[in-house]
Amino acid sequence: MPLLVRGAVVLLIAVAAAVVWVANIWLTDRFTESVRNRAELRLVLYSGNVQSELQRNSVVPLLLARDPDLINALLQGAFMATSQRLISLQGEIGAASLQLLDSDGRTVAATDRTQIGATHGNDAYFVEARRSRDTVFSVSERSAGGFEFAFSRAVYSGGRFLGVVVVEVDLMKFERSWAGFADAIAVTNSEGRIILATEPRWRGHNLDEALAVQDAPTAIQRALRVTADWAQHSPDAWLRGEAVLQSEARIPFRGWRLVSFTAYDSVRERVNGVLALVIMGFAMLLALTFYLLSRRARFQTALFKRESAELRMLNARLQREIAEREKVQKDLAVAEQTLVQSSKLAVLGEMSAAVSHELNQPLAAMRTYLAGAKLLLQRRRPEEALSSFQRIDDLIGRMSAITQQLKSYARKSGQDLVPVDLRDCVAGALAMMEPQLRARRVTINRTIPRSPVMVKGDRLRLEQVIVNLLRNALDATHGVEHAEIGILLSQGDTATLMVRDNGHGIEELDSLFEPFYTTKKPGDGVGLGLAISSGIVSDLGGRLMAHNAPGGGAVFEVQLPILSGASDVEAAE
Repeated sequence: MPLLVRGAVVLLIAVAAAVVWVANIWLTDRFTESVRNRAELRLVLYSGNVQSELQRNSVVPLLLARDPDLINALLQGAFMATSQRLISLQGEIGAASLQLLDSDGRTVAATDRTQIGATHGNDAYFVEARRSRDTVFSVSERSAGGFEFAFSRAVYSGGRFLGVVVVEVDLMKFERSWAGFADAIAVTNSEGRIILATEPRWRGHNLDEALAVQDAPTAIQRALRVTADWAQHSPDAWLRGEAVLQSEARIPFRGWRLVSFTAYDSVRERVNGVLALVIMGFAMLLALTFYLLSRRARFQTALFKRESAELRMLNARLQREIAEREKVQKDLAVAEQTLVQSSKLAVLGEMSAAVSHELNQPLAAMRTYLAGAKLLLQRRRPEEALSSFQRIDDLIGRMSAITQQLKSYARKSGQDLVPVDLRDCVAGALAMMEPQLRARRVTINRTIPRSPVMVKGDRLRLEQVIVNLLRNALDATHGVEHAEIGILLSQGDTATLMVRDNGHGIEELDSLFEPFYTTKKPGDGVGLGLAISSGIVSDLGGRLMAHNAPGGGAVFEVQLPILSGASDVEAAE
């Protein structure tokens, strides 16, 4: 870069810095003076409002002290209608409150009836009014905080002191109206003590005590407070650790003064806004200068080189992605073949496990009936033994039906479905589970309606579902004292069968109906009972659900489409 061009750039930067510095000082002075003028104008308005309120209320005690009704009430000691009289006058005058005190300082009438009977003989407004025949003004602190302002005047009749009229002035309302126009406003009396303030904690203190703040807790914050603003003048005061502008105005009443504190934030924001525009203009000018100083040919050459390098990188990346995708496709084909073979093996395993699981229940029941028949024959009771043999024959038929059913397990058609009474299915399942239930001494609580509960389905498959649910409930109550299994059959919009136990409940509800999921010990189950039962119920157009009961134990609920709308008459057995 030529020396002349460098000099021009340095000169431009120096001019920009000088302009920003001068503009900041000039704008800060101008906006600060504008904010101060507005604050002083507001103070003049606030001072006039306070003075007007005081003057308006100062005349009221003189008028009330000459009111014949109040004088007669004090002479006769009859104050029945006096409070109502004061209330009506308050609405016309607009005073905060009115009180009438007798010669002993006791409140005999007031706009606030709760004050009647209170003694004010030692209060300043009573004592000073009794000493003077003119209207007196007094300021007293409230127990709840703040100050109370009142005009009072003695009531005389024929030179005899009868009592005192007290008119309270509500100056606290100005605090609420001032709060939104400045950071803080305070009114001080002739002694410099704050009697009104938008900051409640200032009341009763002088300005120095009110503005006292502790140093910033860290060295960085103390440094920021010292340097507060690199271009503003020294602040008039500090309010809550922030620099503020202080303005004062005189209230022509007993030497009162009105003081306001306004933060410099508004000044700084306006100055910074203008400076930001100035700096942005110089920045744009400087950027334009650098742009013109650059040579177009070099820029284009660099651009072409960068684009050529990016294209080469993009081409290499594209070739790598093509190679990776070809490899992924080959791996995918191999994985698909492996998955097909694995699926075949999985189906074969599931069918074998299903046959084993479903034949286990009839085999166990047959073993029990054979033992019973043997015992009955030894005791020469052949008729009863024949009954056991008949049940064994039924179970053999059931095993044959199960094998036929499992052969067509994957078929999802709705053929060979007939009307079935769920009550018969529950009875058949209980009969099959009778030996195991009797051996475990489990209490069965059944609630079965008297009228048929008809659904469209396959009785054998429905009994298979109920047997699986009863077997799970029986296993869940293992080790539980006083084991109970509840069976509830009802019908409404759907036919509902609920099987509940008082076991330990279900830990993983989400995995409950997945094949081969089981919480039993190895050898006690393979985890297919609930998966098969859920598939059977789904084939019949219903659903099988499970949840834990609030009092403990698990609840399995089978819902099937109802075939008839007969009314339910439940009978607890």
